[in-house]
Amino acid sequence: MTSPINEKPGISQHERVGSRGLSDVSQNNQDPTDVNEKLANPLAGLSSEQVQEDAVRFANNNGLAHLSFENLSELTAEDKEVFRREITHKWDQPKMLYFLVGLCSLAAAVQGMDESVVNSAQLFFAPQFGVNTAPGDPNASQNQWILGIINSAPYLCCAILGCWLTDPLNYYLGRRGTIFVAALLSGVTCIWQGVTNSWPHLFVARFVLGLGIGPKSTTVPIFAAESTPAPIRGALVMMWQMWTAFGIMLGFIVDLGFYFVQDHNPHIKGLKWRLMLGSAGIPGFIVMALVYLVPESPRWYLSKGRVTDAYKSLEILRGKPLLAARDLYYIHVLLEAEKEFVPEGRTYLKRFTELFTVPRNRRAALASWVVMFMQQFCGINVIAYYSSSIFTQSGFSNVQALAASVGFGAINFVFAFPAVLTIDSFGRRSLLLLTFPLMAICLLFTGFCFWIPEEKTRIGFVALGIYVFTIFYSLGEGPVPFTYSAEAYPLIVRDVGMSFATATTWFFNFIVSITFPRLLGAFKPQGAFGWYAGWNAVGFMLILLFVPETKSLSLEELDQVFNVPTHLHAGYALREVPIWFKRTVLRQKDTPRQPPLYNFDVNRKKTYAPAAGGH
Repeated sequence: MTSPINEKPGISQHERVGSRGLSDVSQNNQDPTDVNEKLANPLAGLSSEQVQEDAVRFANNNGLAHLSFENLSELTAEDKEVFRREITHKWDQPKMLYFLVGLCSLAAAVQGMDESVVNSAQLFFAPQFGVNTAPGDPNASQNQWILGIINSAPYLCCAILGCWLTDPLNYYLGRRGTIFVAALLSGVTCIWQGVTNSWPHLFVARFVLGLGIGPKSTTVPIFAAESTPAPIRGALVMMWQMWTAFGIMLGFIVDLGFYFVQDHNPHIKGLKWRLMLGSAGIPGFIVMALVYLVPESPRWYLSKGRVTDAYKSLEILRGKPLLAARDLYYIHVLLEAEKEFVPEGRTYLKRFTELFTVPRNRRAALASWVVMFMQQFCGINVIAYYSSSIFTQSGFSNVQALAASVGFGAINFVFAFPAVLTIDSFGRRSLLLLTFPLMAICLLFTGFCFWIPEEKTRIGFVALGIYVFTIFYSLGEGPVPFTYSAEAYPLIVRDVGMSFATATTWFFNFIVSITFPRLLGAFKPQGAFGWYAGWNAVGFMLILLFVPETKSLSLEELDQVFNVPTHLHAGYALREVPIWFKRTVLRQKDTPRQPPLYNFDVNRKKTYAPAAGGH
């Protein structure tokens, strides 16, 4: 099979290989253009007789002869209705599946709550521990760095350790075991934060919290994707971002609720902030207690050769033995196909290296890095972690600042719902190019509002600027980065690519959270908001030059898009700007368009990837 892009001059054989080196292609005697298609549908090209024969052999070899694969060609009317209903009533699923989805949603909420409770707690633990960041304090500069490193400690741990523990934890403990350990660590360290007696002690507790946040943030979406049926998998994977936003909102509500708690015991000082930080552990303990009530990922069972356990898990999650048997066999053939392209000698490190040595992968990694980097440097987590401090500097009282932070969390959550529709309606790149300039304007507006002399007017406009900024974030940079990263990489390196993308977002999360207190002290609110407004302008240019559109593209089309050299894509995008301006703004519709950068073959068969982590 020959892709149209391969016929163009300047596209080397090495680039056409995609995620595999030339030595691996020759070793496996496999046309490299067929790799993605094979992984997306390992049964493609096989006759029904071949599939039936292989399925019977698989069942007999694993003690599952009772599944009756040999009768697949003789489906009854009842069997056909099962398959038909799977499409026409895709949300009619077993209760256990929805229980599993609810558990994953709670785990996402834990994630968000872990991130937001410190926002308001720092108003109280900082002065108690002598970390006074007020401009008049002689040690203000040093204390601003200390406050930053306390708040950023979990994300430093995620970037350098937590995310990279995901692979070994999942290998040895499975999805449930990894979530259990991560939830346990999250719960224990949240309680630990609440009993600390100095800022170095609090820093250590929060650093260890990252060992729970990192593996959980990577494993839970994979667990949901591997356990849910294909017709509803994409929607459920998108819910991770939505319920993380809910957890952020919940953390602000809890902070506001504990604000009025007073110290009644002379031996316990700062009870309110201790309850704020400790409360984030409660949902973690709930997840830990419930996770072993749901079935393990059938894909993980099969990867360990536990075929019977995999079938039992699927039977519970699908509700129909016929659907369970079908999915069991399909996961099996997909795992066998992956082994074909990832031989035992092909280490995790080698696949990671190929993210940057193979041109097609490198361009996907660059685009993924840009959207993940800008998710942090657009400024959203500055508000998520420091909104209470920002609001108090604009003139709010402490309780008013906490209430305003609840409003920020609520907007972030509510506008995550329309994002599910807009991301597929308008496209990933288009949404980012639209929202980055608007976010820059909102941040500039917010910063300028700090110069308003009248207090009531000032605090109203500051809150307005932050809220409108949050709306634009929730429609663009909120849902796009993880969705984009999951579809940009070739299937053969998608797990490694997602680890790289996740580590990127946590590392720059750490950079943002450690630097903002000092940035706020040195630049004042006006300069700090202007700084991130400038980064949004930089983000617009990075998206324009280095992030191609991926919406609704097949695997073959994605290969074609990312095989175009970066300088050609960037040049095409720059030339498109004046054309867009003339046609859209000046209404000069007769302005000639450029020839299309990609020549997709509409007659060629298209192959689409399963959702990340799915079968």
